Amino acid sequence: MYNETEILKQFGRNIKAERIRKGYTQESFAEKMNVNREYISKIERGLVNMSLKKIVSLTNFLEADLKDILRF
Repeated sequence: MYNETEILKQFGRNIKAERIRKGYTQESFAEKMNVNREYISKIERGLVNMSLKKIVSLTNFLEADLKDILRF
């Protein structure tokens, strides 16, 4: 059985790792994504349940593999 809270936290860690790997700060990443830094922080801490459309958008922007971002 999957635990939603743990999945969101792992998703956030995956996004954070990819963001850092690409050399973005939360601030610069937020600016490029046209959101505020606090929103990025919430995603990375697993506090945001994003839509699939937004997940795909973030993944495409980071030029990441969706299967790596969604790895639990």
